[in-house]
Amino acid sequence: MASKSRVSILDYFNIVCEGENGKIESNCKACGTRIQAKRTVTSNFVTHLKRKHQAMYDEFVRKKDVKREAMQMCTGPPSGRVISQSGAGLNKFDYSDPRQSLISEAIAKMIIRDLQPAQIVEYEGFRELLQLLEPRYIPVPCHYIQQQLLPAYVSQVQLAAKQALKGAESCSVTLDLWRSSSVGNNSGAGFLGVTCHFINADWHIRSALLACLPLPDHGNTQQILSEFDEISESHGMSGKVFRVVADMLPCENRSAFRLPGFSLIGNGEEDEEYGSDEESSAGEAKEAISSNENKSLDQCLGRSRIDCFARLLAQCVKEGVCASPQISVLLNKGAHLYNYITATVAPEKLVQVFGSSTSTNWQRPSSTDKWNAQLKILRQMVESMDFLEDIVDRNDLVLSSLEKAELRELVEVLEPFEEASDMVQGDKHVSISLALPCVLGLRKHLAEVVTHQCSGIVMGLSQALDRRLAGILEDPLYVTATTLDPQFKLSWSSDSDWHKQVLLEEVGKHTRPLSPLEHHSEAQPSPSKRCKLFSFIKQRPTAQAKTVEQELSTYLHEEPTDEDPLQYWKRKSIDFPLLSQVAKKVFTVPATTTSVDQIFNLVSKTLRPEQCRLLPKNLDTLIYLKANYRILWS
Repeated sequence: MASKSRVSILDYFNIVCEGENGKIESNCKACGTRIQAKRTVTSNFVTHLKRKHQAMYDEFVRKKDVKREAMQMCTGPPSGRVISQSGAGLNKFDYSDPRQSLISEAIAKMIIRDLQPAQIVEYEGFRELLQLLEPRYIPVPCHYIQQQLLPAYVSQVQLAAKQALKGAESCSVTLDLWRSSSVGNNSGAGFLGVTCHFINADWHIRSALLACLPLPDHGNTQQILSEFDEISESHGMSGKVFRVVADMLPCENRSAFRLPGFSLIGNGEEDEEYGSDEESSAGEAKEAISSNENKSLDQCLGRSRIDCFARLLAQCVKEGVCASPQISVLLNKGAHLYNYITATVAPEKLVQVFGSSTSTNWQRPSSTDKWNAQLKILRQMVESMDFLEDIVDRNDLVLSSLEKAELRELVEVLEPFEEASDMVQGDKHVSISLALPCVLGLRKHLAEVVTHQCSGIVMGLSQALDRRLAGILEDPLYVTATTLDPQFKLSWSSDSDWHKQVLLEEVGKHTRPLSPLEHHSEAQPSPSKRCKLFSFIKQRPTAQAKTVEQELSTYLHEEPTDEDPLQYWKRKSIDFPLLSQVAKKVFTVPATTTSVDQIFNLVSKTLRPEQCRLLPKNLDTLIYLKANYRILWS
């Protein structure tokens, strides 16, 4: 135990043993974690307290400060230490001090999460803030962040990603392209984001951004494919890629869609026209590949390329709502009402309508889910319209009974689309198996919904659904994914024999026969069964390997279950080894957008000329680290 006559980090640990070279092993008194370090190098102990037990760390720092100040009052400052020039009489941290490192790391985190330029560490106001918060901290220069910290984080992420992909049997990749005429002086500047999705040995789905590369000539298909091949080779993915999700929508349709006229500014601004300048600016900022390049990518990637289901769904909603021009007038009026009440009414009065989020500044939703986030707001307004009209003192914003009925119908028509969009969001669960049932459910909903004011929207949605998503119903990928989801199997099918044949063909393409060694290892009896002592016990016959047809028949004979698909196939991989191989491939395909796509949308907002924000020179590095933030600091 550390001496009580001085303040020591070891006071918070129980020393288990101490080696001859000064290396000690100790257990944390709070959580029991075993930590090894030299007695003279205590950074491991300090870091553990800082990250796991903040209150204990604060107590340690406070005791340390009191002890140091008491010593300074008696003996003066120690020799060889840098003294603060602020007049406070505090010693500056050594560069090896763990507190110095932790603060520098926190600054790097802020730069990454907020996509700030590294030059911020040299801004006068920022340094004054650091001086106020921690006078002993030595501000690091900009080049230290750019040339040491950030590259170290990049290397750490790359190493972790490559290590994780080593054990992956197959993976799927999402290609996201983005460009802006506002980046630098090059009007064609852009970025290519390559995101990998795979299932690890424990049957957990994982996603990681493998690269965010500058593309001065973003329209060059060969350059895109060359970059993709190089990334695949460097990360050991060659021969493992199952599907490539690459959005091929025309560039004018790639921009984020919001309900026409319904703005979520929340600051009293009013959009008088259908679509604002901001939306058109964002549309110009984020483009997909042009039609010619689409054909080239289709030719190069072939059947391995698919579109993003979530974005196709958003396009269906856009085309359906735009099929009824008069709805924009009503939504515009609803936007004016929303902007007015959020600008003039105290947030605490609106909690019962919009929830606790009204206590903070209203932010625009990310463009990947803008329309359904706005639909949630619209539904909250419709459900509380009487209350809102009571607190509004402008008669021109009050909706008539007919307008209220029309908004209720619109919400009712779009709610299943919102549910489908929400269902596939996220990268922690299987989403590809939900696409086909969603299309069938939306078709049924549009065929049965009864409307009086929104018949044009229903017709537009039906036509858009058939045009953009009907192909999913016969696509072998979606048929296989849905059937291998234990909650669906073939319960959705109107022609189970045909879909079963489709599945058998797909399984045949993507499985490899088990080797004799694998058969032998699976059939190897336990030591107790080989023992002569138990020879009088009747032995069970050796299980014969099942064919694909037998596996599928047994699988479909079982009742559907709501068990998570990944956990189900982890449990059933021994019973259905061939089907589980296919499930582990198919379930890597995402039906939703990626984190880097959402970051691109965020950057698009900061690139608008009126923002006048200084963009980081190493924006690609910051985007890469921001997308992989959980790998660094989970």
